[in-house]
Amino acid sequence: MIHFLTIGIILGLSAGFAPGALLTLVISETLQNNIRSGIKVALAPIITDLPIVLISLVIIAKLTDSYAALGLISLGGGLLLLFLGWQGLKTQSIVLNLETVKPRSLTKGILTNFLSPHPYLFWISIGAPSMTNALHRDPLYGFAFLGGFYLCLIGAKISVALLTEKSRVFLTGSSYRTILRCLGLCLIILAGKLFYDGLQMLHILP
Repeated sequence: MIHFLTIGIILGLSAGFAPGALLTLVISETLQNNIRSGIKVALAPIITDLPIVLISLVIIAKLTDSYAALGLISLGGGLLLLFLGWQGLKTQSIVLNLETVKPRSLTKGILTNFLSPHPYLFWISIGAPSMTNALHRDPLYGFAFLGGFYLCLIGAKISVALLTEKSRVFLTGSSYRTILRCLGLCLIILAGKLFYDGLQMLHILP
């Protein structure tokens, strides 16, 4: 269970701290309005991701007997993690021009996350296969992965909102860059595991 919980935590923290449309929305809401507005936007994935998770799990369940398809999905997930990890390693800071950012709301946060391709790509190529693997071993393992992921995903975004309210320097400081680079390295390591698993399913590696 610790294995899947750890994977969920790493993926959740990486997604939570990574620069993107939703994180920018969290920051802009916090700076323009207040911390409560930023936290409301940070909670958007809880509302939007449920149908994405369920659809992804159904798709993966239908492919459980096709090792070739699962192998290709695993390789695709490895490529996605490798890309995200590389982005984390090279990210410098968040540049936010508040003059061009209109006031947002929780509804805007939900729409931003729901219309973004990232949750779909993540759950099809990484999240659903990992959770399916965990559920096959023990239902508690699956809940550990899911709980660890969303607890850290939401927690990371709320943390950014809190730190942003205290000091805008956090977004351009060395601490934020260090967090992203450490998480980027972890993602690259996880990418290596997905590559290995994918090649095994394709019978390229023993």
